[in-house]
Amino acid sequence: MEIAREKLIDMYRVMVRIRAFEKKVSKEFAAGNIPGFLHLYTGEEAVAVGTCANLSPDDYITSTHRGHGHVIAKGGKTDRMMAELYGKVAGYNKGKGGSMHIADMGIGIIGAYGIVGSGIPIAVGAALSAKLRKTDQVAICFLGDGATNTGRFHEGVNLAACLNLPVIFIIENNVYAESTRISDTCKLANLADRACAYGIPGVTVEGNDVLAVYEAVGKAVARARKGQGPALVECKTYRLRGHFEGDMQTYKPPEEREMWQKKDPIPRFRKYLIKKGVLAEKDAERIDQEIDEEIENAVKFAEESPLPAPEEVLTDVSA
Repeated sequence: MEIAREKLIDMYRVMVRIRAFEKKVSKEFAAGNIPGFLHLYTGEEAVAVGTCANLSPDDYITSTHRGHGHVIAKGGKTDRMMAELYGKVAGYNKGKGGSMHIADMGIGIIGAYGIVGSGIPIAVGAALSAKLRKTDQVAICFLGDGATNTGRFHEGVNLAACLNLPVIFIIENNVYAESTRISDTCKLANLADRACAYGIPGVTVEGNDVLAVYEAVGKAVARARKGQGPALVECKTYRLRGHFEGDMQTYKPPEEREMWQKKDPIPRFRKYLIKKGVLAEKDAERIDQEIDEEIENAVKFAEESPLPAPEEVLTDVSA
């Protein structure tokens, strides 16, 4: 698989951007500067980046409660995201959505959903829209391992299969649904095997290998654009933070956490790029520095943005 040098570097840059954003958000939340609830994407960057690197701006994604990485990978701006987390009017949802509900219809981010599995039927609806309008757009539905045990998963995937819709279901199998191991709630070793029940392709990949994700999702996207219907891609990964910020992660065995830390997708990809001569060490360090500066500016942007006025509490809110 040949990938242009510029694209490889951009994929690394976006992965670093996601990690830096989450690292800063964690610190700001701990300092009491960010209200609400946070579920960080740290450790899963390869899935979002490998997936979204296959998409066009007008393709759709639906995200989850752990969605910052998806939004950034699809082209979301870190300053407007940070402002949203701060509850400021310059945020994507004017400060009213917060961490779990960032959306930008202009670049195909049709919503992040706090309730497990809620994005599945919405992504299917977006794919149906693309089919009815006869475009070559595809919809990507990000979901966690726990969501595969919901009725929404069965109904959504079954409908997509029956109508032959251009939607790809990306299972981010990070081992735990909150604190419950997926092995305790599903007998399958590979969740992608569930695809055969719906008559669609399913594949399991190493979710911490951005190139493996990129290749697998690329094939699924190409099929969907040709009118060949949906697919399911399971990406085996691991969240290096807790389910939410403040989660002590006592349910995770120390040796398990240590094993996955060694498989961190960012140093892994950086090492690969340097070995292949795509990226020099000094260039990687420069990218890291540029991204750190970007995130610092995003915080400044958020801090300087005003809060919503009290009289606007019901503006843009559906009843």
